[in-house]
Parts: sequence; structure tokens; C-alpha cells
Amino acid sequence: MRTWQVERRKRTRRLIELGGLVVQAGIVELTGDDRAMIFGALLWMADKLQSDQGEHARSLWAAKGKQAFGDD
Repeated sequence: MRTWQVERRKRTRRLIELGGLVVQAGIVELTGDDRAMIFGALLWMADKLQSDQGEHARSLWAAKGKQAFGDD
């Protein structure tokens, strides 16, 4: 298999896993599969992480995610 094919498969797998997190969190159902709303929320998260409150948000969200993974 060529290098570009391996890299493409890695990227595809990563995108599928990240999309799975959106589904697992219930975001799709909560937004009625409104992709503009989901994208807007992700942009809001990115803004928050780049703000002066970014470190606090990062630690809070990481703890909540670890807890949720532990509950599964």
C-alpha cells in the first residue's frame, strides 16, 4: 500500500472516531441533526479555548470527558 493511502486511511479513521464522539454525546439528537448548529457550537468551543478562560475550560471539559468514558 502506498504512503498516501496509509495516511488517507488514518485520516478517515480519525474523522470517523471524532464523528462518533458527536453522536455518543447525544449532540445529533439534541440539535435535530442541524449541522450548522453543531458547527457553530464547535466554533464556540474553539473561541473559548483560545480565550483567557481556555485553560479552565480545557481542564473542566477533560475531566467531564474522562468521567463519561469511565461510566461507559
